[in-house]
Parts: sequence; C-alpha cells; structure tokens
Amino acid sequence: MNRPVNRLIPAGLALTLLPTVGLADTSATAEGQFIEEIRIVGDRGQAGQITGSAEFIGPEDLEKFEYTDVQRILRQAPGVSLQVEDGYGLRPNISIRGVPTERSGRITLLEDNVLIAPAPYSAPSAYYFPTVGRMQAMEVLKGPAAITQGPYTIGGALNMISTPVPEQSRGGLFAEAGEDETYRLHAHWGTTTESGFGFMGETHQWQSDGYQSIDRSDTNTGLDIEDYTLKLSYAPTDSRHAVELKLQYADQSSDQSYLGLTDTDFTGDAWRRYGVSELDHIGTEHQQQVLRYQFAVSETFTFSATAYNNEHERDWFKTEGIDFDGSDSAEDFSRTSWSSVIQAVNRGEDAGGATAAELDAILQGADTADGAIQIRSNAREYYSRGIQLRGNWLATIGSTSHDIELGIRYHEDEEDRLQRNSTYTQADGALVLNDLGLLGNAGNRIQNAEAWALHLYDRIEFGRWVVAPGLRYEDIDQSRIRYETRSGNTDDPASRDPDNVRDTRENKTSVWLPGIGVLYQVNGSLALLGGVHKGFSAPPNAPGIKEEESVNYEVGLRYNSERWHAEAVAFLTDFRNLLGVCTASSGSDCEIGDAFNGDAATIQGLEFRTGVDLAGDRSFQIPFDFTWTWTDSEFDTDIADTEYWGDVAKGDPIPYVPEHQFLLRLGFLISRFSADLSANYIDAVCTRPACGDFEKTDASLTLDLGAAWAFTDGFDVFARLENVTNEQDIMGRQPYGARPNKARTAAIGVRLAF
Repeated sequence: MNRPVNRLIPAGLALTLLPTVGLADTSATAEGQFIEEIRIVGDRGQAGQITGSAEFIGPEDLEKFEYTDVQRILRQAPGVSLQVEDGYGLRPNISIRGVPTERSGRITLLEDNVLIAPAPYSAPSAYYFPTVGRMQAMEVLKGPAAITQGPYTIGGALNMISTPVPEQSRGGLFAEAGEDETYRLHAHWGTTTESGFGFMGETHQWQSDGYQSIDRSDTNTGLDIEDYTLKLSYAPTDSRHAVELKLQYADQSSDQSYLGLTDTDFTGDAWRRYGVSELDHIGTEHQQQVLRYQFAVSETFTFSATAYNNEHERDWFKTEGIDFDGSDSAEDFSRTSWSSVIQAVNRGEDAGGATAAELDAILQGADTADGAIQIRSNAREYYSRGIQLRGNWLATIGSTSHDIELGIRYHEDEEDRLQRNSTYTQADGALVLNDLGLLGNAGNRIQNAEAWALHLYDRIEFGRWVVAPGLRYEDIDQSRIRYETRSGNTDDPASRDPDNVRDTRENKTSVWLPGIGVLYQVNGSLALLGGVHKGFSAPPNAPGIKEEESVNYEVGLRYNSERWHAEAVAFLTDFRNLLGVCTASSGSDCEIGDAFNGDAATIQGLEFRTGVDLAGDRSFQIPFDFTWTWTDSEFDTDIADTEYWGDVAKGDPIPYVPEHQFLLRLGFLISRFSADLSANYIDAVCTRPACGDFEKTDASLTLDLGAAWAFTDGFDVFARLENVTNEQDIMGRQPYGARPNKARTAAIGVRLAF
C-alpha cells in the first residue's frame, strides 16, 4: 500500500432511510431483546408477503454447498445475471434484471442493511465485497420492493446478513481443505447474559494457491483473506432501549490479473496466464464500524438510529498495456491496451504499429523494447459514512391496518486516487523494471459525494388486499478535482495544493422516485402481485451526462402449499437513458470516470421459481428446486461510435444479459446423510452491443455436487465437487481477453456446532 488508512472515525457520520419492507415487530424490544436492523425481507415466509419480487437465501441453502463465491449462490435467485471474472467471486459482477454487470456498480449493495460498496455514490464499483463465507443469509429485492433501498433502484438491491449475536451461548467451527492448496476456517461464538449484555466474535480465514498457472513462473494465482468481526449488544429485559456495536476488519491479498487470453490460447489451455501478468497482485484492507440504537417508544411506534463508517484501501498492481517502440520513461508512454492487443491477435490485425504475429509473440514471452510494458500501481483509498434514522408506526383504522415507515439518511463518501505508472521490459521471458515513474502520473484526483435520502412507505392491509405505496427522494452533490503531477523526485506525493489543480467538475442531482406494489390473496395458497415504480441510478460527476432513469413494471403470481411452492413474475424495464460508465474493468479505451449516454433501452423478461419435495410422505426427502429466467434486452436507438459502447444499432443487445439461464437443484436426504446436485445453464451472451467476432461468450452448463454425513446433531463431515465435468468455457471477455470458469475443484471439511 502507498498510504496508511485513516483509522479515525469522523465526527460527521451519516443519515438515510433503509427501511425494512416486511412487517415491523415492536414487541421484541419491549421484552428486552435487540431487534436487529439488518434484514429487509425478514425470512422466506415474509418474502411471500412482500408486494414485489424478493428472494431470501437462508442458512439451510448456504450450507448445502458451503460456497465462498457469491456468484454461485446468487444463481438460485431468478432475474440475477453475472459476469465471471476470477472464478472466486472476489470482485463479482452482478446484475439484477439486466442492468450493467460491471463490478456490481448498478445495484445497491448492503451488509446488514448498511451501504457496503467502497463509495456507493462517487465510485460505486465494488472493489470491496464482503467475505461471503461468513454470511448467514442473503436477500435480493427487485421491482417495487427495491424502492426502499437506494441509490440504485432500477435493478434492485442485495443485502448480505452477517452472523448475529445469539440469545444464548452458541458457536460454530467450520474447517475445509481442497485442491490447489486451498484451506478455509470459519469460527464464531457468542452469548447473551441474563442482564442483557451480548457479544459475538468471529473469524474467517481463506487461502488458496489458485487454479491457474503463469507461463515461466511459479507465482501463485490464488488468494489469502483474513476477516474478523466483533459484535457487542446491550438490551436489558426491563428496558425499551437496545444498542449494538459492530466492528469488522478484512485484509485480502490475491494474485489476480485483468489480462485474459486470446481464443487460440484459451482453446489450448483455458487456465493458463501469460507471463506478462506475473507481477499482477491486489492487496486490500477494509474496516467497518456500525453503531445501532433502537427505542420502543410504545407498542405501536419504534425509533431506530444507525451510524456507520467504512474505510477501504486497495492497490492493484497490474499490467495495463504496451508501447511497441519502447519508452525512455513512464511519463513518455504511448499505450496500446491489452484489450486491443488481444482483439488484434484474435482477428489477425495490426495494432499499435505491430502485426498480429508480433503481438502474439510478446504474449508468448518474446523480448520487447526497453520499457515497453506498462504496469500500474492502481492505488485508491475510500470512505463511506452516514447516519440513518427510521421510525415505524403500526396503526389500525377500522378494518384497515397500516405499517408506516419514515426514514432519512445523510451519507458522504470519497474516492482518492494517487496512482503510478511504471515501465518494464520483457527480457528472456521475465519482467525487468525500467522506470518507476512519478507518483500520480496514472491518476491524482479526489472525487466525493454528499447525499440526502428520504423515504416514506406504507403497507396497507384490508381484506384480501395489500397495497404498498412508497416515495423516495435523493438529493446528491458530486464533485471531482484533479491535480497536476509534479516532476522531480519520484517519491513526491503529488501536491494537493490549490496551485497544483489541473481541473474540477461537479454535478448535482435531485429526484423523486414514486412506486406502488399490490398483492391480492386469491385464497390460502394463491396470490397475485403487481407494481410499478420509477427507477434511478446515481449518475457520475461527469458534466453533460443525463441521469439514468426508467419506469419499471412487474406482474405475477405466487403459489404456496404444504409441499409445493412456485412464483412467476413478468417484468419490463423501460430505460429513458441507459448509462455507460468507463472503468478499467470495462476493457474499453476510454477515460476512466467518463460516462456515455446509451439513450433509450428496453429490458423485459420472465422469472420463474418452483420447489417441491418429490418424495412426498416417505421416510426420506427428495427436494427439487428449479429457477429459470428469460430476458430480452435491446437498445431502442442508434448511437454513434463512442469509446464505451462502440457503434450501436437499434435492436442490439445489452452486454452480458443472457436470454435464458436456469438452475436445477436435486437433493436426497435420509436419516443422517444428504446429497445435492446443482446444474446451472447460462446462454452465450454478447460482450459488446454489436456482438461481432470475438465479442461473445460460450453457452455453459456447470454441475456441482455436495454431500454430508451427520455423526451427531452438532457434528458432520461434508464434501463438495465444483465443475464436475471440468468444463472450459469462455465466461467473459472483459477486462482484457477470454476468461474461464473455475476448474474442477474438490474439497472436504467438517462442521461443528456447540
């Protein structure tokens, strides 16, 4: 890391409304138990009562395979699509209902109902993602149900629920060993005393050498993650007050690269990496403090306040491009991106003044001119902090009941870039430093945002009807300041003095977001639902860029019986303006931070999910679950050539949105033995709107197996086999070249509950 993380918690923390969509429960606090402000859906039962689409993935679902990759977990939620990049889900690319997948920057990411992206407004790309292996449950909100969360309401929200403080002494130990020298340990223990004091301590350790190999190198391609959480709570049994403090720290080191493969090399060995990526490595450090307070004012009114502070630092040292003529210094570098190099080799074309054969030779390890390889120390620091207040009021007027929720949040966040380009020479297949470069020559800027959010929501129940109108208001101020890079000492911290300013820009946005959801209970098993809401994504600070807005519709039905449940929802997202935001991970040759209007676009689809126990009333169980999503996405207008979108013709598809995808899970449970099979199919997708040659992924079918034997009620052993058939498919082409799925990987482990 270039700079230490500021560990001081600022006095000006934040305010936003992030309400619980489900029914409020004020009785728990009155009895002295802390009501956790961490859930939105609540549980699977409450998900069926929401006037909008929502998925709850609980502990039982997570334990079946013990995945650490959130992308594998979210396959079971209809309407969610993904762009695989590293195979581990360290920095996942998640889309809900067709919004851009890139770094999950267009959905609202939450941990325990608190914004968790490093800088949700000013730089929403999720270069930090919570350690999924320590999560207890996950919630996915779509449609009108997502309007309670912001600032990204077009696709929806993902809320990850961490281990709670237990009401009585309880703990768990999970240990796993697998191929590629992979080891994982998850341990937690906590209790609540009779006086109302509770605590929970937790750690999650995960390391692996990786499933890829680097040409001419013994460098690993894996990861090393340490994660620690401490929760303290106090809720006396004779008090209407409750308080909880959460402290969380995570340190991650991973040898990951943006550089993929040409199609020819992918066919030869999908899990190979070029030697020019040998030095690629990312180190991150994240810490969070959350303080919650709740007061049961009366039996019908509850007030809560949450103050949060997230700080994140990362440095991704990664190869950026090549100058075929060489360069005397990092400041005199005419870069051709590796994305252009890969495409040129694929198509047999020239790029950067070199032929396709010359380009390919360098990828295979040929010598380059002095200083021809650019490697960037892509260092950034972030903070995200806020205060959110919420009031819940239960009222009954005649035969009509109201669950009213009002909230307000003040939030501020910042991204601070101070990055360095260095040049290297590839000689005898190895990388040799040529010029370190000036600190700040690859980015010396600060961008920040301040935002107020207001939310009013009312769940109205009468007869068989539930009507839930809601209104959200977002007021956002954004700014960016860039500084010149000063020549001289390479360790000069690139002055942030006013006299050294290169340029500034700012953007202000205010928007009202209405919505309404309706649920009609036809009988005890069947319910109809529908809704409409105005969708919104917070814009970047680039001037002249329209806000991303849409009108979202959905209609569907739910069926629940003792043995069988099913849900089918049709949705339509009518974009007024689809926004493209340039990031390094997009693989586009554009200025990082710039934004491009995609004009009107339409996304429509059908989401279906069903589950049944095929065994009926026998002594064993055969649980069957099936999730299927059909999505049709297209641009509604022609767009002239842009650095981000390229040439777009009306009717072109939106990148990385599969037309068909499904997940089928079949299990078997008898006595102390259980086994589960997962089959996940994903259509080939276009990686660019024009969908030309080498701009498409492969269709892919992935099989995973999991099994467990319980020796006692608190002790079992398990085994997992991912990618059973060892499929080698192109799952993505961004940032730079073809990306594989994770290789076949086996693991065994033990679980102990006490």
